[in-house]
Amino acid sequence: MGDKFKNLQQALHLIATQVGRIAKVSSVYKTASWGFESEAFFNCCIAVSTHLSATDVLAKVLQIEQDLGRNRVLSDTSYKARSIDIDILLFNNEIIKNKILIVPHPSMLKRKFVLVPLAEIASSVIHPVVDETIAVCLQNCTDNLEIVKTSSLLVRPTSLVEKYNYIAIEGNIGAGKTTLSKLIGDDFNAKLVLERFADNPFLPKYYADMDRYAFPLEMSFLADRYQQLSDDLAQFDLFKNFIVSDYYIFKSLIFAQVSLSKEEYVLYRRMFDIMYKEIAKPDLYVYLYQNSERLLDNIKKRGRDYEQNIAPDYLEKIHQGYSNFMKTEQYLNTLVIDVSELDFVNCPADYETIIKQINAYDQ
Repeated sequence: MGDKFKNLQQALHLIATQVGRIAKVSSVYKTASWGFESEAFFNCCIAVSTHLSATDVLAKVLQIEQDLGRNRVLSDTSYKARSIDIDILLFNNEIIKNKILIVPHPSMLKRKFVLVPLAEIASSVIHPVVDETIAVCLQNCTDNLEIVKTSSLLVRPTSLVEKYNYIAIEGNIGAGKTTLSKLIGDDFNAKLVLERFADNPFLPKYYADMDRYAFPLEMSFLADRYQQLSDDLAQFDLFKNFIVSDYYIFKSLIFAQVSLSKEEYVLYRRMFDIMYKEIAKPDLYVYLYQNSERLLDNIKKRGRDYEQNIAPDYLEKIHQGYSNFMKTEQYLNTLVIDVSELDFVNCPADYETIIKQINAYDQ
């Protein structure tokens, strides 16, 4: 129903965002309705690479159908027109039979409108039940329904995994950078590099007496960040793995500018410049901006005792440090996202908004 091609394209974008990377997209085929009287149908097949289980994929595609206007009534088994219909045909070479899902799809071998687009993108794939290739399954199909390839071409969405190898997510204290990194890591099966701030013995002392403990704190953070990034990034192939970190080593210099005296900063900068040359640079540097009011609210909610006395003017100095850094470091591919009015933890739509901005960004 509705704009058939648009519905298909929107489904592809949602699948790419919520399920996994779309590797292949078939042509769009037009067929008469099957099993009932209706306008013609548009059909296509896609190949998706996902780390989700088959049942998790099913839950995602059912929600996508609903988001695109389909009202699926499970008790109604009759055929009818709908805005979108998404079926799992095959899942690797698995055979799945349970109350909510049967894979391979039990009717796929009877339907040319399934097998023709499937054979276009997966002709050599073996059907695990009949042990024949999809190409042979199509030859054996007795369905005589006319199927016509349309001239409409769907655009295959580009996944974060294809576009970037290494993303660094930054932000002020309480901006949500670690939370967002973990969400992206879960959804895109990314290798996570998370800052080990909780292990720093100087941190509680610093918030109690900033002047006294600023230099040992910043030096210990610099050494730890350098070692972690050097070790962790060395373990991953930056051209084969998708890596997300919740910090970039330049944050050491930003905090040092705010915390250290002029003499201390000069010494610190000499050490930093030596280490900075050796660190891999991210393909995309994402800065999450939140206003001070939201930051303080987030800091209060997460309940770390040593953070509860952070002043708004300190947060503003940190933000200005980041702002100056992003203006001067022109070689970094930098994206600033204002998350002051977004709740990407509890609102999936807000999270998807952020993912879309990251995916659509092009310097």
